[in-house]
Amino acid sequence: MALIDLVVEKIVKIPLESQDKPDILRELVRILKDAGEIDDFDAVLQGVQDREDKQSTGLEQGIAVPHCKSAAVSSLKLAIGIAPQGIDFDSMDGQPTNLFFLLIASPGLSGPHVEALAEIAKLSRSKAVCKALVHAESAQEVVELLKGS
Repeated sequence: MALIDLVVEKIVKIPLESQDKPDILRELVRILKDAGEIDDFDAVLQGVQDREDKQSTGLEQGIAVPHCKSAAVSSLKLAIGIAPQGIDFDSMDGQPTNLFFLLIASPGLSGPHVEALAEIAKLSRSKAVCKALVHAESAQEVVELLKGS
């Protein structure tokens, strides 16, 4: 399954309300819970926090890809959050992060997990798409931008 197939309005939140890294992680996992994509909120959140404690998933140019493998899911799960104001997420370039792509995969799913990370990396190279996402005003607009890119 391509990452783009996972992009639907119910897994997109714009704008994110949180102002710091721990709350952003919680809010992203909450998106999946509220969308009916996960049952065990605590297990997924713990997995994401444990992964983040090892090394920040804040990349460069305003993008973060918090992720983990968790037995709490049987297939790849995606949540997208946008913080137009930017959040300090311990990114590699030290700049605020605006675009958050949360990926959760089951422990036996290395292929889709790696493919999804590669698709996000490719997307992040398009400054025009990233800028449009940061300025999007609705989940529907985010979905349309991602499906059109």
